Amino acid sequence: MRRGLIAATGIAALMAGVAACGPGGEADSADGFKGQTLTLWAMDGSTPKKWQKDVEAAFEKKTGAKLRLEVQQWNGIQQKITTALSEPDPPDVIEVGNTQTPAYAKTGGLADLGDLKKSVGKDWTPSVNRSAVYGGKQFAAPWYAVNRTVIYNKRIWAKAGVDKPPRTRAEFFDALDAIDKKTDAEPLYLPGQNWYFFDGLLVGKKADLIKKQGGKWVSDLADPKVGSAMKLYEKYASYSKAPKDKDEATPQQAEVFAKGKTGAFIGLGWEAATAIEANPKIEKDIGYFTIPGERAGKPEGVFLGGSNLAVAAGSEKQELAKEFLKIALSDKFEGALAKEGGVIPNKASLQKKVEGNPAAEAAAPAVADGGLTPLIPQWAAVENPPNPVKRYMTAVLKGKSHAAAAASVEDEMNKRLSQKQ
Repeated sequence: MRRGLIAATGIAALMAGVAACGPGGEADSADGFKGQTLTLWAMDGSTPKKWQKDVEAAFEKKTGAKLRLEVQQWNGIQQKITTALSEPDPPDVIEVGNTQTPAYAKTGGLADLGDLKKSVGKDWTPSVNRSAVYGGKQFAAPWYAVNRTVIYNKRIWAKAGVDKPPRTRAEFFDALDAIDKKTDAEPLYLPGQNWYFFDGLLVGKKADLIKKQGGKWVSDLADPKVGSAMKLYEKYASYSKAPKDKDEATPQQAEVFAKGKTGAFIGLGWEAATAIEANPKIEKDIGYFTIPGERAGKPEGVFLGGSNLAVAAGSEKQELAKEFLKIALSDKFEGALAKEGGVIPNKASLQKKVEGNPAAEAAAPAVADGGLTPLIPQWAAVENPPNPVKRYMTAVLKGKSHAAAAASVEDEMNKRLSQKQ
């Protein structure tokens, strides 16, 4: 197995996850694993106590083996996994951020799970499964997805005379206009470098940031479709006083929203919890709705974050690892994942499990047509700070034309895309 640095752009899975048992419920018994121990690396926040207890029990009952869960932190995880995959005794099953998968797969560090896809993954949601495939092969299994919604202050919207969530993009802009004219609140908090919201707009415009030229990947940032998505971003940003040269974490947009002087922001469901922690009184005012698209019933494009589960190619317990995945990815425990964690499961048929969780209910409609960042190992280098796409966004918001802003960062993008992984 080759050893190499993998810098990845995985999205922090900051909502709780759940998993587990055979497609129809109880799994068949398996022989030959008694006395073995399977090591699972899962990220902090992905394995709540009840899930862990239930999965361990189901796994031991089915296989006779033990499950050893080792919780990992997102900070520095790419290098830690890269190193582990190159060692002779790697963890057997690893949770990886969905956009990390191509980089790990390219090194030869992940096992081919094509047989698992045939047995339990025939109805995995295509948009969620896309990140688990590299070079036409299934190198991981989709575990869960998360995407952005509009998180809004119902009190401010009511004061502006807007009594229901918008169904179309035009209605959304009308609501923001009303907040601007009838209240003293900032209609929308949208910093100039909210890159993942912009990526969703690119998905909606079917715009690509890269293209194949002369056998290698190069920037396609100058594409007019990218400019069209950025023009739409400019429209949203016109309702905001947020810095044009900062992202949603500088300052934390949820903490800005918590002050009660912002009509809405675009973020992940867990960010509402951050706002409530900063100001418990705001909880009663928080609402959610799907980011609306041009037509009613057709949501805006979104970036799909989330996690996959992979098996280390160097594991000596690959068959046992697959038995675990059959449990972890079953309808029973994927349903529990959706219900308990508020995340989107890997099958459309299980989305009903999010009912009663308003953040997840708002996120679910956009999943089918959601998208990702470019699924090539080299993309990780593009997103490393300072991200040239973010610099492009700031340049446009500060007055440069789309073409001029794209030209100003294109050489840097191409340089990063040419880096060997």
